[in-house]
Amino acid sequence: MSHQASSVKDKPENDGVSMDKTLQREISLARNIQAKLLNGPTPQLSGGELKGSSLPARLIGGDYYDFYPLVNGKIRIVIGDVMGKGIPAAMLMILTRGAFRSASESTKGPGETLTAMNTALCNDLRSLRSFVTLFCADWDPNTKTLTYACAGHSMPLHIKGKEKVIEELPKVSGIMVGGLPNHIYVEESIQLKDNDTVFFYTDGIVEATDTNNEQYKKERLVETLFKNMDEGVAAIEQSIMDSLEEFTQGTPQKDDITMVSLRIQEEKSDISSFNSPVINTEE
Repeated sequence: MSHQASSVKDKPENDGVSMDKTLQREISLARNIQAKLLNGPTPQLSGGELKGSSLPARLIGGDYYDFYPLVNGKIRIVIGDVMGKGIPAAMLMILTRGAFRSASESTKGPGETLTAMNTALCNDLRSLRSFVTLFCADWDPNTKTLTYACAGHSMPLHIKGKEKVIEELPKVSGIMVGGLPNHIYVEESIQLKDNDTVFFYTDGIVEATDTNNEQYKKERLVETLFKNMDEGVAAIEQSIMDSLEEFTQGTPQKDDITMVSLRIQEEKSDISSFNSPVINTEE
């Protein structure tokens, strides 16, 4: 009897160790899946550079960016932030990616894309008491026009290379996806010039904190971008990561950090995406 009791008593502990190892393997697999999705095949872009990078606060995150080539030669860009962190946010991020890819196949512009995504996701997000902020833009390399729509996301920064000025893109209204059913997202357009850069980002950058719990804030982001506005997209994103590292001084990262940089230039260049905890600009 005592031997049987001992065996029963030991079993839960052994099962717990096995379960922990299984969970670790599954989390690692989920991270690999997420990394591959963010590093999927990239379209070609003439007359500029386009690059994205993401650094999750945990092993997997809820931030999202994507590039989708359209049949008319345009590139559709999206960046988003799912409410929450870790595995739950990552699961919703995958749903968001699927909705974006599906909507992009059948919608004419970013406003219609966000409207279709909200229609597809709203009921599920509301039942889970969650939401997603998104910014979607179509870049037309032929006319150098950026057409965009916003779903409660931070407005990207427009770096005017020739004028040496940084300002937000003209605002366009729109609530987060999952906020209201049947919401219609409107569009705005802007003409870009050679040497201009549009910097898309999630709030994990501006809300990063130092040892005194002070936030990085948009002012520091603008200052860093201003110092590096003549650089290529890889150098710009590296400068942001270096600035954040210097500011936080080892303070644990609280939120996912994601950015996308679109730079307009005369010569042709390839589009590339990148997602890794360490941003490497070496060729």
